[in-house]
Amino acid sequence: MRRRTFCWRSLLAYGALTMLVNTTAWAAAPVTLLALGDSLTAGYGLSAQDSFPAQLEAALRAKGRDVRVVNAGVSGDTSAGGLARLEWALADKPHAAIVALGANDGLRGLDPANMRANLDAIVGKLQAAGVKVLLAGMEAPPNLGPEYAAAYRAVFAQVAKARIVALYPFFLDGVAANPALNQKDGMHPTGPGVAIIVGRILPQVEKLLDQVRP
Repeated sequence: MRRRTFCWRSLLAYGALTMLVNTTAWAAAPVTLLALGDSLTAGYGLSAQDSFPAQLEAALRAKGRDVRVVNAGVSGDTSAGGLARLEWALADKPHAAIVALGANDGLRGLDPANMRANLDAIVGKLQAAGVKVLLAGMEAPPNLGPEYAAAYRAVFAQVAKARIVALYPFFLDGVAANPALNQKDGMHPTGPGVAIIVGRILPQVEKLLDQVRP
């Protein structure tokens, strides 16, 4: 009887230890944040460490947050392209996502209604996968006229309202049209330009991460 009691106690102790180890490992797992976008996310013309995902991850870690930011930016991608590759991006099993698509839709003068349908589908699929979403808006090129610009701008607010997600109105806020913060093409930010983008969007990213329960 004593020997049997000892065995049971040993098993119980081992089980408790295993649960403790597993719980500690679970709690220590970093949050995965997906940055789904185009060249502005991919880091066109920049070193890897100067890209938006890399600088955002560094800023979040400086705040004491254990976050891994996945660079899911593809240069030249439209909202339709982002939707087409979303399943691939979800393979990283993100807890949260920043959707920063639409810049190339505007540059090509594509129909805002189609962009709205694509962004709505992207956000919906992310939500269905349990991913918390922050939608980043853009502005259309001024040469396309005020009517197109207004319809284009409205898309982001419409999708955010319909899907009940947070909206960061303009991804390039504080950087757009500033030669000192953009590369020679006038469209893609430099490393210091990205730093400004990160600094401005950071409060909303932190609010997004506060919703995550990994």
